[in-house]
Amino acid sequence: QVQLVESGGGVVQAGGSLRLSCAASGRIFSIDVMGWYRQAPGKQRELVAVITSGGSRNYADSVKGRFTVSRDNAKNTVYLQMNSLKPEDTAVYFCNADVRRWSWSKSYDYWGQGTQVTVSS
Repeated sequence: QVQLVESGGGVVQAGGSLRLSCAASGRIFSIDVMGWYRQAPGKQRELVAVITSGGSRNYADSVKGRFTVSRDNAKNTVYLQMNSLKPEDTAVYFCNADVRRWSWSKSYDYWGQGTQVTVSS
């Protein structure tokens, strides 16, 4: 099985910073896309930022210029550096990874358990 374990959430004042980490473990041959999604109360889950194994990045318009996604392929870990946080960034942040478990298998989506980020005004 594959597990994604997130860390780094918490409470921060508006304008502050947080860094999220997500480590994938288990039987893993390769991971193509890793990234972050978030879900605020009463809203649908939305993409925040994703990064491919080759380093291509994609961001939601609402976080461009404030958030940076990066990864360590050797450690199967993805990070999200969040700066200039706003109250509207408050949500549960979920890690996602597109994992191929064997060289001959197709890839499947895996999700972390989520970590709460709260930005106070």
